[in-house]
Amino acid sequence: MTDQAVDTSGVQLSAEGQFLGRTRELKELRADIERAGLDTLSGKKAPRARVLLIAGRPGSGRSALAEELVQQVADRYDDGVLRARLSEPDGTPVPVERTARELLAALDRPTPAGAAEEDLTAALREALADRGALLLLDDAVTADQVDALLPDTPECLVVAVSDGPLTGISDVRPCTLGGLDTKSALELLTRYTGSVRITVDPRAAEGLVEECQAHPAALTMAGGWLAARPKAAVADLAKHLHAEGDEGTPLSRVFRLAYGSLPSPAARILRLLSLAPAGLVDPHTASALAGCSVGGARTTLDDFVALGLLHSVESALPQYEVPACLHPLLKSLAETQDRPAELQLARARMLERTVRLLQSCRAITETDNPEAREKLQGMPRSLRFPSPRAAEDWLRIRRPALLASARLAVADGELDTLARRLMSQLVRAMVAHFGTQAAAPDLYGLHRLVLDVAERRKLPREQAAALLNLGDLDAQTGRTADALTRYRAALDAGRAANDPYATGRAMESVGGAHLELGDYDRAADWFGRALAQRLARDERADAARLYGRIAAAHTYAGRYGEALRSWRAAVAGYRKEGDVAAHARALSELARVQEYAGRPEESLRTCQEAVEWARRAEDVRLQAALQLRLADTLDHLGDPAAATLHRGAAERLLGEEFSEPEAEPERPDPSKQDADACEIRSTPAED
Repeated sequence: MTDQAVDTSGVQLSAEGQFLGRTRELKELRADIERAGLDTLSGKKAPRARVLLIAGRPGSGRSALAEELVQQVADRYDDGVLRARLSEPDGTPVPVERTARELLAALDRPTPAGAAEEDLTAALREALADRGALLLLDDAVTADQVDALLPDTPECLVVAVSDGPLTGISDVRPCTLGGLDTKSALELLTRYTGSVRITVDPRAAEGLVEECQAHPAALTMAGGWLAARPKAAVADLAKHLHAEGDEGTPLSRVFRLAYGSLPSPAARILRLLSLAPAGLVDPHTASALAGCSVGGARTTLDDFVALGLLHSVESALPQYEVPACLHPLLKSLAETQDRPAELQLARARMLERTVRLLQSCRAITETDNPEAREKLQGMPRSLRFPSPRAAEDWLRIRRPALLASARLAVADGELDTLARRLMSQLVRAMVAHFGTQAAAPDLYGLHRLVLDVAERRKLPREQAAALLNLGDLDAQTGRTADALTRYRAALDAGRAANDPYATGRAMESVGGAHLELGDYDRAADWFGRALAQRLARDERADAARLYGRIAAAHTYAGRYGEALRSWRAAVAGYRKEGDVAAHARALSELARVQEYAGRPEESLRTCQEAVEWARRAEDVRLQAALQLRLADTLDHLGDPAAATLHRGAAERLLGEEFSEPEAEPERPDPSKQDADACEIRSTPAED
């Protein structure tokens, strides 16, 4: 099948049927909600939310039961349902920090980038303090995970799903699952086989249920096997399973049978799905892993859903999930039937495809960039998005898998070229579509991944870049002292790497942090050090900008003479570089400081010159601001008629939208750097 463009058409795969059985368990769970807790019985007010535990083996239907319970009682909780999964498909616990951040985002509460776990869980408890919400915490590994997320209000209810007991949490109401009742198990089979094959041989059907120990996941795969063979009798499947022997669980025996009946190419794809980040698969992921077409991969994935080997995910994009109960079986098969080099190659193909999709996702936003448009047109049609909105939707829906891809890329403790490119493109795509502020929590996690690897592998250049990026995010979220610490560490790493770019940017950032903290002397000193390096490297544009930052520090300190000298140097630098817009802005700031210094006539002349340069730069807002400043200066000089003319000019430029500029110069952002400040640097070939 020919590869198709990235599909964002809103296709939704069919649901997997209605909930079956578990009537007794549901009744007991609902009764537990009504039952008074131990604290209430003792006359005390319940200090925390009640916890209902649904325990059972993976594939026992524990998550389905939890979802059914939530649907039945959700209308009692006015503030809705919050869901979180507390483990990865391979069983690795999800950090509490990540879960708390996701729950806060679901509540539309701010989640500052880099906030500690304790701060995030405290913010979550505060957000739920006056709410009646229902929390579904699926696949909990430890009691500590659940305990850290418990709301401090009895109006909330927590439904936790786990393998076993959650020892350490008081007043937990457990519900342990076994197999389905026989009637429900037969109905589950009927959904796949139709009623005829069950009714013509009910004994064989009941024997199959017994062979599967009424395990829902095993029955689902058994039903899928029968559905794929319309002429096979239920007794045939029971014989095959009996021939498998008693080795392993019912789930593993049915899986071996289902897997063994797959064609070799399909069996290989299924094994390789164990490499899918976060267990989430789309046609592109499967295509890259197996080296087949995107269309062919999607057909195979749909076949797996029909066989009960994969779950479809309700989404505006075709997306699938590897059942957690099958993940260890698939991983074991991949490790025994595929050579390590083949698995490494499949992983590299998958990450490379992710990089190219992220490049396409970002490039479609750069409509004014001919080079980006040309690069986009050079990509295969299967990697192109039909519109920027479609690219943003893909990025948002695939975000959990993309972040998991980043973790996978550095899981072996390396920071190779592919990992660097993946990190860089993911950062760029998120900034392009969501903006730095909205994406800051995710960006913080990505840069921290890089820092961890760089510190372990003693890579000072990468360490410096990660520290600078983290410092910028700290500064943007108001943690200026933390940012200063990061910038100083980045300076040390940049010097160790002999990287003039990193050291220069670190020195300027240290100065910016001191400026934000009100230490103007140190700010001017550090800006001066950065300026000396720029001048030594003949980087004139950066030198002109640094003259402006030095001038700002002197202005705040009230040293207007030194500020004027620095602004004049900045003006001269921009003029030599031919940067008309920057030249106009620098003249504007020079005029402002001249006014502060009590030199209104000089300020008037400089303002008039700045207006001309702003006109050349076609900066209407700056022209209007300068006209207003001219009006104020003329008022001070006793010429109200001329002042009125300039105010009228400002009104004509901006209409009713114009506003008088503030009396103080804009405080520079300590984190504001070059356009590449929020990304991991890559070579031109990598971009």
